[in-house]
Amino acid sequence: MDQQSDPYSPDPAPRELPARAPAFHQRRLRALPVIVGLNALVFLAWQVAAQGSELWSALAVNFMVSTNRLQHGLWWTLLTAAFSHQELWHFLLNMIVLWSFGSVLERLLGSRLFVVFYLVSAIFSSASHCLVSSFLLGDDRIAALGASGAVSAVLIAFALAFPRHKILLFGIVPIPALIGAALFVAIDLWGLFAQTRGAALPIGHGAHLGGAACGAVLWALLLRGRLRPAASRPREVTLSVDEVAAFDRIRAKLNAEGPQSLTPKERAFLQQLRDRALADDR
Repeated sequence: MDQQSDPYSPDPAPRELPARAPAFHQRRLRALPVIVGLNALVFLAWQVAAQGSELWSALAVNFMVSTNRLQHGLWWTLLTAAFSHQELWHFLLNMIVLWSFGSVLERLLGSRLFVVFYLVSAIFSSASHCLVSSFLLGDDRIAALGASGAVSAVLIAFALAFPRHKILLFGIVPIPALIGAALFVAIDLWGLFAQTRGAALPIGHGAHLGGAACGAVLWALLLRGRLRPAASRPREVTLSVDEVAAFDRIRAKLNAEGPQSLTPKERAFLQQLRDRALADDR
């Protein structure tokens, strides 16, 4: 949120493979394009509006959040501020990070549950900004905008789901997702401490930290149970010795590196096992 976003991106999203009944990595993205599109529309509105014009004033009132605005009854800004960006680099960074990590989460959760995840995270991060502004920084008028708080929630949930998956720090340095997430939380903690000491940093550290905390809670509530290995489910499929070895290797790779690391051949093998299991159930 505010004028800053986290500058990193993961490896490209996995390719979708045709199947009779889509597995999570084959689900179509429905919510994420809409979320990105809404952000793009609000960003374009900011670009069209001349500073001081009626449109600019309307956007400033309705698409920025602060404790002062909430005190005047503008409660919707808790959500709308998370769809608002004034600067191109701020908009692009947030959307790139959101798409990179959010595409995996939407496929895991499904579109409806992902929307709930994202909107709750957006509202919580905006509320966190207001609490930090009022109680730590002592200024109810500090306004914020941007998707960075909700994006922080997406990042944390992804990192907890796939802690050893490699992401690219600053788009260059590969590091495990959990270490990258911890690093950026530490940066936000340092930045918030600096702000309490009078540093005028134009970054919504409170929103970032609130979003990160919300992402961790939602991961525990919504995602953790969805990542159990297929072998732990109460379904029996007769496998050859070679198939057992291949399955164990793929399962270890999934747990260590996440679904994006699988090759098309490995995904096809898992799909064959799934089809056999479904056939055995019928």
